[in-house]
Amino acid sequence: MASPIKPKIKRRLTGTVVSDKMMKTRVVAVESLKKHPKYLKYFKVTKRFKAHDPENAYKAGDKVVIEEARPLSREKRWVITSKLIV
Repeated sequence: MASPIKPKIKRRLTGTVVSDKMMKTRVVAVESLKKHPKYLKYFKVTKRFKAHDPENAYKAGDKVVIEEARPLSREKRWVITSKLIV
């Protein structure tokens, strides 16, 4: 008997739009805390993701939620799903 297919859970991250200079693409910076292996102190790590924005709706400085997607170009693997109201 075949097992039912489970929908894949997509990762979601929260970040800030840092560049809106490309058409239908935004660069989103996501900050996280990482623990130093020896000194056990936490420090900030910033990672930048290219995310798809089909309507060019989001501008630099906006807090957004991005979600994993299929590869849309060489570097784009995320889609902006919503804007966070701060």
